[in-house]
Amino acid sequence: MIADGHDVTAAAQRWGVSRQTLYAWMGRYEADGLSGLSDRSHRPRSCPHQMPPLVEAAVLELRRVHPAWGPRRIVVELARRGVAPLPSESGVYRALTRARLIEPGARRRRRESWKRWERGAPMELWQLDVVGGIGLADGSTAKALTGVDDHSRFCVSAALMPRERTRAVCDGLTAAMRRYGVPQQILTDNGRVFTGRFGHPPTEVLFDRICRENGVDHLLTAPRSPTTTGKIERFHRSLRAECLTGQLFGSLRLAQAAVDEWVEFYNTQRPHQSLDMAVPADRFTPLAPARRPVAGGERSGDDWVSRRVGANGVVCVSWQQVSVGKQHAGARCDVQVGDGLLQFWIGSELCKTVARTSRGEVRKKRASIPQLTS
Repeated sequence: MIADGHDVTAAAQRWGVSRQTLYAWMGRYEADGLSGLSDRSHRPRSCPHQMPPLVEAAVLELRRVHPAWGPRRIVVELARRGVAPLPSESGVYRALTRARLIEPGARRRRRESWKRWERGAPMELWQLDVVGGIGLADGSTAKALTGVDDHSRFCVSAALMPRERTRAVCDGLTAAMRRYGVPQQILTDNGRVFTGRFGHPPTEVLFDRICRENGVDHLLTAPRSPTTTGKIERFHRSLRAECLTGQLFGSLRLAQAAVDEWVEFYNTQRPHQSLDMAVPADRFTPLAPARRPVAGGERSGDDWVSRRVGANGVVCVSWQQVSVGKQHAGARCDVQVGDGLLQFWIGSELCKTVARTSRGEVRKKRASIPQLTS
């Protein structure tokens, strides 16, 4: 074309290429001769979506310091630190794979028959269990009563004990209730420290009695059904991986301090995948501490009403029915009505504290309690 003086447009049409391609060939020929027309790499000069080296270095460093963190958690931590541009989860996964920090393999998909469930509000249900394997320097191992709120995954109990004993378990339960309030229900397995319903003969253990006296419905899992308490089991996995594995504590007191520090981090700083990477404290609202009136004092303020406990142990306030226990059937129950709470008192005993779900008018009727005659 150059020697014979052909037109670029006519030559491009003759050989079936575009004018732009022909101009590119001419430029390469003029620069390098025939060698400039050899095939070159088709790799683009730049890749806008490629992870910058500084960001990739931050990803690998987070994974080195925290081996249990996956791509999703690493992306959340990078966002907290203001790293820009923020990589995607798949990009972080590829970076970890290139560095051989993750072994690529087939992912185990969740069975379609499994259904995720949770309660609609905090303090509706606590899941409690006992976990062991806490190593001490003297060669012994300790156990812990653990508990999480079903709605928020907030840890309400992590009380350590030398051995799994009824009194230690019940002390952990009462300490959690004093700190956060009384839940509506508690779910446990069928361990002997939790229930005696399956004994021969059936008996009421101390744990059952505490639940009954506080108006808590004690729910039990079916035999050989660990997925029913899946949230507390998943909490145990995190506790072991991030706090207990490879640790030997000098004493039970030091172990409790370490667990308490980790629980504070878990509740207030550690993002939870099932909560859309929010922390449990964002979804947990403990009940206000009970304001105990003087025993035998008059409860006649504007925020007090009186009811008689029904034969089924239920008290009705503003069309909201609450069970305070059949053992109180026929007794007078004083109810303190707050903006968001109802507190049920029988004598000097606080039987139950629940969230107020009804906003209807509260009638100021007094309980009619029959008097015993001699």
